Amino acid sequence: MQSALWVVILLVLLALMFDFINGFHDAANSIATVVSTGVLRPTQAVAFAAFFNFVALFVFQLSVAATVGKGIVEPGVVDVHVVFGALVGAITWNLVTWFFGIPSSSSHALIGGIVGSVIAKAGTSVLLVSGVMRTVLFIFVSPLLGFVLGSLMMLIVSWLFLRTPPTSVDKWFRRLQLFSAGAYSLGHGGNDAQKTIGIIWMLLIATGYASAQETHPPYWTIFACYVAIAAGTLFGGWRIVKTMGQKITKLKPVGGFCAEAGGAMTLFLATSLGIPVSTTHTITGAIVGVGSIRRPSAVRWGVAGNIVWAWVLTIPASAFISAAAYVLSLYLYD
Repeated sequence: MQSALWVVILLVLLALMFDFINGFHDAANSIATVVSTGVLRPTQAVAFAAFFNFVALFVFQLSVAATVGKGIVEPGVVDVHVVFGALVGAITWNLVTWFFGIPSSSSHALIGGIVGSVIAKAGTSVLLVSGVMRTVLFIFVSPLLGFVLGSLMMLIVSWLFLRTPPTSVDKWFRRLQLFSAGAYSLGHGGNDAQKTIGIIWMLLIATGYASAQETHPPYWTIFACYVAIAAGTLFGGWRIVKTMGQKITKLKPVGGFCAEAGGAMTLFLATSLGIPVSTTHTITGAIVGVGSIRRPSAVRWGVAGNIVWAWVLTIPASAFISAAAYVLSLYLYD
């Protein structure tokens, strides 16, 4: 039975608000390195990143959207209250961490929101273990892979340019960093926009406005979500840029290139496998990897440790908020 159209429209708008905040919150992941190394001015960097966020629409298949829309919970359990709770939990946690300048994961805030809302309604038995566990596993895999690839890129570049004067290295990598930043922003848009596509798809299936047998969501949802995340990136989450770009380790263009390249490879791999990963976790791991190759003391491990605590808290915190929002939704609209 179809839910009231106005309720569905409001929830779609709430989902697009999350997508916008996702871009706003995670803009730092795409632009922090290229801004802190001085390759682009902040206004140039956000426009550059937003463009590639949107271009990802034409590059990636909707594997991540399918995981979020159909692979986290049993479709019959989802209703408007579950979606409302999930979005409120994710948006609230994103705004809290943005306010304090903590680079947390919008992706895991959304997954935590879905899980918390569903558990409040029907318990844990309706969760699809394979989808949830793949997402949880990549909380650890994506920063580790970013770390390894960022470190490896730094080692290769250091060896190749061993006898090249530092001024020449800096000149080359100020240019090359435009390619790595573009690739990372492409991966960011490809993975993160699809999470919102997935939850809107979940909503439309649950309310009878789409069929579970369809292999892709309505095209308007795809276009709207990529526009929303690109618009959010244009506004930028400046509180987090400083943490990502300078507080973890001091970056030069060569380090920024290696971190972005390692992070981009990780995002491309995860998106092709249909796994919703955290762009924050990925780029942080890559930045730490680059810094540690120079020397372990170049990394401010205390700052990195505080970021890890935010990662640990994201899913349970957003799940708790979403469960409360689910209960509130039952009282507001039933």
